[in-house]
Amino acid sequence: MATGADNLIFAANCLLSDAKTLYHLMLNIVIFGPPGAGKGTQSAKLIAKYNLVHISTGDLFRMHIKNQTELGKRVKDILDSGLLVPDSVTIDMLEEEVKRNPQANGFIFDGFPRTVAQAEALDAFLENKNSAISVVPQLDVNEQELKRRIAERKKVSGRADDDEDKLIKRIDEYFNKTIHVLPYYQAQRKVVTVNGIGEIEEIFDNLCEAIDSAR
Repeated sequence: MATGADNLIFAANCLLSDAKTLYHLMLNIVIFGPPGAGKGTQSAKLIAKYNLVHISTGDLFRMHIKNQTELGKRVKDILDSGLLVPDSVTIDMLEEEVKRNPQANGFIFDGFPRTVAQAEALDAFLENKNSAISVVPQLDVNEQELKRRIAERKKVSGRADDDEDKLIKRIDEYFNKTIHVLPYYQAQRKVVTVNGIGEIEEIFDNLCEAIDSAR
């Protein structure tokens, strides 16, 4: 005959199983594309459609530094020293952000991963949650179109990183470094390439179709 303790253990195991199932069913997206490809615009629309939480490592760094959290102090010291933030610190921030959003249907990761080591760390983190990256949309935009968009954005945004030299460096970094993460996800058959040139709604419809087909 089951005791009260047995019933509690059974209930706890059921809750744990349900939680693992929910994590497994999450839609987790890593969106790729060079600066000016429209990742921000399309991410916002994907978040609204699929009820996702947007996780931007740049935003997280700035938020933690501004709020002077322990992680923020560590990041500030590292950046002030001219060093790159270690993957372990970034993963700590990601984990904290995931825990803050237990009701999310999934997450869209922006600005991370940028290296294969980071992609492996992200996979390991999600695996511990009984989850995984679901799909990796790549917005395909040629360099000529990027320069046209950047010139337009520079006129209206006033963002500090919209200085032409900095933007060119960011584009070079994407094509020389970040894009090399794609084969890692291609080996997992998770990359879907979407034409990033055209009307915003048309691109969005194509993105959604690719995501839904890959799930």
